[in-house]
Amino acid sequence: MGLSDGSGRVKERLGQGQSSVYVYVCGLTPPDHGTQQTQALLSATQEMEPQRRDYHVERPLLDQKQLEDLGHWGPVPKTYQWRTWFRCSRARAHALLLRYFPVLGWLPRYPVRDWLLGDLLSGLSVAIMQLPQGLAYALLAGLPPVFGLYSSFYPVFVYFLFGTSRHISVGTFAVMSVMVGGVTESLTADESFVQGLNATVDEARVQVAYTLSFLVGLFQVGLGLVHFGFVVTYLSEPLVRSYTTAASVQVLVSQLKYVFGITVSNHSGPLSVIYTVLEVCAKLPKTVPGTLVTALVAGVVLVLVKLLNEKLKRYLPLPIPGELLTLIGATGISYGAELRERFQVDVVGNITTGLIPPVPPKTELFATLVGNAFAIAVVGFAIAISLGNIFALRHGYRVDSNQELVALGLSNLIGSFFQCFPVSCSMSRSLVQEGTGGNTQVAGAVSSLFILLIILKLGELFRDLPKAVLAAVIIVNLKGMMKQFSDICSLWKANRVDLLIWLVTFVATILLDLDIGLAVSIVFSLLLVVIRMQLPHYSILGQVPDTDIYRDVAEYSGAKEVPGVKVFRSSATIYFANAELYCDSLKQKCGVDVDHLISQKKKRIKKQEMKIKRMKKAKKSQKQDAPSKITTVSVNVNTGFEDIKSNDVEGSEAKVHQREELEDAVTSSQEDVKAPTVNTLKSLGLPQPNFHSLILDLSTLSFVDTVCIKTLKNIFHDFREIEVEVYIAACYSPVVTQLEAGHFFDDSITKQHLFASVHDAVTFALHHQKPGPKSPVL
Repeated sequence: MGLSDGSGRVKERLGQGQSSVYVYVCGLTPPDHGTQQTQALLSATQEMEPQRRDYHVERPLLDQKQLEDLGHWGPVPKTYQWRTWFRCSRARAHALLLRYFPVLGWLPRYPVRDWLLGDLLSGLSVAIMQLPQGLAYALLAGLPPVFGLYSSFYPVFVYFLFGTSRHISVGTFAVMSVMVGGVTESLTADESFVQGLNATVDEARVQVAYTLSFLVGLFQVGLGLVHFGFVVTYLSEPLVRSYTTAASVQVLVSQLKYVFGITVSNHSGPLSVIYTVLEVCAKLPKTVPGTLVTALVAGVVLVLVKLLNEKLKRYLPLPIPGELLTLIGATGISYGAELRERFQVDVVGNITTGLIPPVPPKTELFATLVGNAFAIAVVGFAIAISLGNIFALRHGYRVDSNQELVALGLSNLIGSFFQCFPVSCSMSRSLVQEGTGGNTQVAGAVSSLFILLIILKLGELFRDLPKAVLAAVIIVNLKGMMKQFSDICSLWKANRVDLLIWLVTFVATILLDLDIGLAVSIVFSLLLVVIRMQLPHYSILGQVPDTDIYRDVAEYSGAKEVPGVKVFRSSATIYFANAELYCDSLKQKCGVDVDHLISQKKKRIKKQEMKIKRMKKAKKSQKQDAPSKITTVSVNVNTGFEDIKSNDVEGSEAKVHQREELEDAVTSSQEDVKAPTVNTLKSLGLPQPNFHSLILDLSTLSFVDTVCIKTLKNIFHDFREIEVEVYIAACYSPVVTQLEAGHFFDDSITKQHLFASVHDAVTFALHHQKPGPKSPVL
């Protein structure tokens, strides 16, 4: 590398044929007392300005072999995780117990004095929200409202025992409810299906819902036990936010019939949202005025209370329970004014009090529901883990994604026996649980006990509650998800590929329904990843003056290419899908038509060989004819002086002819020997590249496959054919190990062609170039 002379210029020190790099750490002179006082008065911006620090490194130039010797490299010992699965010990049993029953780990250490009051207030606040949302989201799922209360009790208590997030509020959620409603309404629209279950339409929907919950729980528990929690990583944040936004639009459309008091056919499958909107528009003249007025009044009251909560949240210990107050007021007005009888306002009807006995799932529905169950399982987990990670990061703890799958799965699995429909966590309730002082899932347990009290004693009081009010509760609570439309503007500025994922997910979910839309969005997102891996950024690197740093010359105007050396880098790893593109981009960036040059070289060598072969053949024929012409020389001793003189001349000519043939034969043999070494581009009359060394910066490689290895070998071979030596730089040890396993290194490509850094490779290339015009030393 280089040595600074104090002015910042980097010099190269060569001693006995070895390049060295110097390191001296140079700090600033310690400030005196006056300087310290002056610095104390600097603004925060000035204090954050970087101060000059020069450092100089002294080390030998290192190729991979020297680096391994210097660093005492050795293979990392393999660990077989599966071996620990079969070990039995008391400590392991205790660890497994705490892992699958997290409540046993944190509940015995629960700080009662510090956290109990906050959890009680938080649980009460969440329960006040949970009651109206449970009733409303059951309606959204196409079920009687009481099943929303069941789904707000059993799953919440189960998650208290098995969950690892301390702040999310598990229970009914709009997106999950609309997915369940799509399944229940589409299946029960078929009369033969309902008759096959030997039940009424409502009973058939309930059976479909809790059987669906059983399958969802089974999927989630199974995926969690096989550590498949990483599957959520394939659901990017733009995808999840767009999907929930599209689902909220579907929720809004599904509630229009309750707002206008009209009857709409059950549409399912692709374009069902469009058909529903068209039918609602067509039936608007049949709107029930009382129902519309009820929904509007309830919606305005809910919005005003939410705005009031936002204004007074600093002064209120708990938010005003606008939803609960609206439900109580609407129920009282409906009962006193007889809205059902006088204004045809549809009400909830009878709500069964008390708990119901457990029932098994309908196994005959498994084959019909398995696809929908998997989609709901993935979406529910994605929403829960996303919110869980947000709160965990904010409060400094960790959420186990696999255990979250198990906890959610058990919540749905156990809840299915008590006729609950699939649940996840609610964004609005989770924010309330955190904001009102909730510290653990004790808040969730408190809210579930409050819901239990409603189920046992108070549920029947809400039988006169108008469904339009529940629809208003649902629509107003969509405000948070509707705000996600602002993602379009922010993603347009930040990342347009993510914006494309957002738009495709939204359109696919709206047009193709929730299950197919999710599948399309995931496939499209993964396809974009593959495309981006196939189209990375390729660049030629230049040296930033007076440093050992190399950057793209197209981006850094101050970075200059090292004369005689090309440094090439790709922004992505090389594998079978982009290996050919890597090779083509390399040749294009180098400005040399390598394939054409190699082709021309082979043609001219072949032409030269044919010419030499013809010359050999001609000389061979001359050799065969020569003895007959020069061996019949006779000398007459009786001749006169003139004759002798004439004979001497002829004899000398014969000797000269023999000498020329001998020289030609020697020259021909020498040309034959030298032929392989003199076939250079210059001797063949071909243009030479303007660089003698090519360095491949492979610092971005995370793995290599057989296609990558073969591509790298071809690059070495092709560029050596045009008299350019190839070197590799900045490979990480796991990649080097994979190269060795793939038999990349051989007699022609050794570890001496692989260097620790780009600058090491450049320095080596400059001092080991073939004879030619000298390049300046770095």
